[in-house]
Amino acid sequence: MKKISFTFVLLLFAVGVSVAQKNQRIAYIDMDYILQSIPQYIEAQNALDDKVAKWRSNLDKEARQIEVMKTDLANEKAILTQDLIEEREEDIQVKQEALRKLESLYFGPDGDMYILRKKLIQPIQDQVYNAVQTIASRKKYDFVFDKSSELVMLYSNKKHDISSLVLKLIKIDVKKQDKRDKIAAKKKLLTEEGQSEEAKQRAAKKEAIKQKKVSDREAKLKAINEKREARLKAREEKRRLLREKKEALKKAKEEKKKQEENNSKDKN
Repeated sequence: MKKISFTFVLLLFAVGVSVAQKNQRIAYIDMDYILQSIPQYIEAQNALDDKVAKWRSNLDKEARQIEVMKTDLANEKAILTQDLIEEREEDIQVKQEALRKLESLYFGPDGDMYILRKKLIQPIQDQVYNAVQTIASRKKYDFVFDKSSELVMLYSNKKHDISSLVLKLIKIDVKKQDKRDKIAAKKKLLTEEGQSEEAKQRAAKKEAIKQKKVSDREAKLKAINEKREARLKAREEKRRLLREKKEALKKAKEEKKKQEENNSKDKN
């Protein structure tokens, strides 16, 4: 009895929803299809993928260097003083912390990937959303669903698919924007041609200051790297001298022992 009552309630609910939707206009889009049909999106996604691959390559390179440092320390621990061991362990910790910071800089919540995605991808997604809103407003749709999202669509009639309309509207907007950009570029060119010599000098001075800042930053980074390389080289030289000293002591001991054995034989 309870099962029959529950089925009856579900039937009434389905009928109610069906009646309620008779006066509602519904459409859907395929976001994946739309984005893959926009050349600017493909270019932006490829640029983002290339950048991500480069960042991951940098992280892998740093991680491999740390593993080499750990292996070298493990292999040379027996011939190193405690001070050198602690110094190299500290170097490894510094490199590990730098790697964590670099990973956060690339892929953190506000990292480079988030910023670049927002810069490259979001404007195109916003363009799609604006086109959907425009079409929904014009055709008086009550709901517009995304077929490629997590929404489960057990059936969809093709006549309700407005993806092609969205693409058409985006292409129209792109053409209009290109026209506005050309006009703006032409105005800028005319403005630059009409600039006074003094204004051109100011612009050149500003550009020179900008370039100087870039050069100073590159020189600073170069100096830091050279200092680090010199420190590593000095440290390696110190290790080499220590190894040679140990080997010399070992050889002297062996020579002394051999001499003592020879003297003992001569006495006998």
